[in-house]
Amino acid sequence: MEDVQNLEKHAESIFPLPTINGLAIDNRVGAVTPAALRLSRPLGAIDVPHKKVEKICCIGAGYVGGPTCAVIACKNPQVQVTIVDLNADRIAAWNSDKLPIYEPGLDDIVRDCRNKNLFFSTDVDKAIIEADLIFVSVNTPTKTKGVGAGYAADLGYVESATRHIAKVAQGDKIVVEKSTVPCRTAQSMRFILDANARPGVHFDILSNPEFLAEGTAIPDLMNPDRVLIGSLNTDAGRSAAASLADIYAGWVRREQIITMNLWSSELSKLAANALLAQRISSINALSAICEATGADVDEVSYACGLDTRIGPKFLKASVGFGGSCFQKDILNLVYLSECLHLPEVAAYWRQVVEINEYQKKRFLNRIISCLFNTLTGKKVAILGFAFKKDTGDTRESPAITLCKYLRHERANVSIYDPQVSKMQIWLDLTEPGISDDRAELEKQFSMAEDAYSACEGADAVVICTEWDELKNSHLNYQKIYEKMNKPAFVFDGRLILDQRELEAIGFHVETIGRPRSNFQTPKDWE
Repeated sequence: MEDVQNLEKHAESIFPLPTINGLAIDNRVGAVTPAALRLSRPLGAIDVPHKKVEKICCIGAGYVGGPTCAVIACKNPQVQVTIVDLNADRIAAWNSDKLPIYEPGLDDIVRDCRNKNLFFSTDVDKAIIEADLIFVSVNTPTKTKGVGAGYAADLGYVESATRHIAKVAQGDKIVVEKSTVPCRTAQSMRFILDANARPGVHFDILSNPEFLAEGTAIPDLMNPDRVLIGSLNTDAGRSAAASLADIYAGWVRREQIITMNLWSSELSKLAANALLAQRISSINALSAICEATGADVDEVSYACGLDTRIGPKFLKASVGFGGSCFQKDILNLVYLSECLHLPEVAAYWRQVVEINEYQKKRFLNRIISCLFNTLTGKKVAILGFAFKKDTGDTRESPAITLCKYLRHERANVSIYDPQVSKMQIWLDLTEPGISDDRAELEKQFSMAEDAYSACEGADAVVICTEWDELKNSHLNYQKIYEKMNKPAFVFDGRLILDQRELEAIGFHVETIGRPRSNFQTPKDWE
């Protein structure tokens, strides 16, 4: 221990820690390696001459680019921010009173900044030419065909955007990789830019991964745990990183802006999502044990979360995780591991996704079992279609998988979600692999205007999203019970309902992570 302390003191004498108001700050407390010896760069690494960014272009007006650059514009009124997209309908929506995505707090920010220093346009070329810094925030879906299908990220949009930047740019640019991408993507982007750049035009590549949770994107942007900026460890790379750091310093404390090499930055995003998804799959695996033994998964997760080494976050059992990132990033990690000839590592991370799929199937089997082993002709009300509350995003939503299974069981399904449009639900249900025949689908599926109409005449109510308005305190379950077929079942896939209150009304309630209603506990254990 004394040797470690001496080593740390010696290291700090050579590489002094950054200071704020004269006080030394170790902004990476808790790591094993002594602060001054870590390869990630201290704050002083970007105290170098750098260009002041006056105009920013963001290619991609989606869930990442839109909110991120809206907050940047809000916190940097001196900087002009232009978000561009080839989708004219999406840009029109950003310029309207009905934004194309739902995030609490986003409307106010866009309304305050739009047409002042925040602009939405389809004129991609003009925005690229004028910008000092360009965010590439395009979609990177999982490949559906070819080598790596089902695992690898399809980087076609990233490559297309990169080629277009090289073709159009007339001066030096800082290009920031904002999309979630595999390791070494920045190297490919740099190769493409250098190969296609006009004479005398220089590009610097940065990695700046996002760590947003949908539904809390604005608070996440306003008060981030950290901002990662990856760059080459060259004078030009550090200078570019300093330019971007200045933008975030408009509202983020300097010690939270972490600079590192490009590859560490790219992998950190995949690693963070994989670790979070791993926690969800872990508690979901335990929920199966709880149901079989009589334990309550809420009590187990609470007990484990009190351990400061574990903490309480992402230990809420559910029907499964969804969203655009978790599954995609884990599968990306699986593919990367296989390409690096690390089959054991690939198998480890693949199991996280497999447990997630198992949880959905297990939940469906519980529904079938309770409804006397057949769903044919029975009405099932799906309450909640978004993958989580406070967002309209349905990508990889567990509700989609459940609906697919319910269709195969020939159930009649009524769906209600307070934020997801009916059009989006139909699009999700008619995706390849779900159903290609809309007319045939409409014979079994319908969209409801509210929760009450969705549940009218239903045999079972299934909670798929943890919307507050679906809780006992907001919804009149007595009214719902009176208009349902009897026996009336409620399947709580999100642990948001008061089971005893519903049972007092007359419902048969089945909850993820709690034993079946017919579970027998020995009397001497009660």
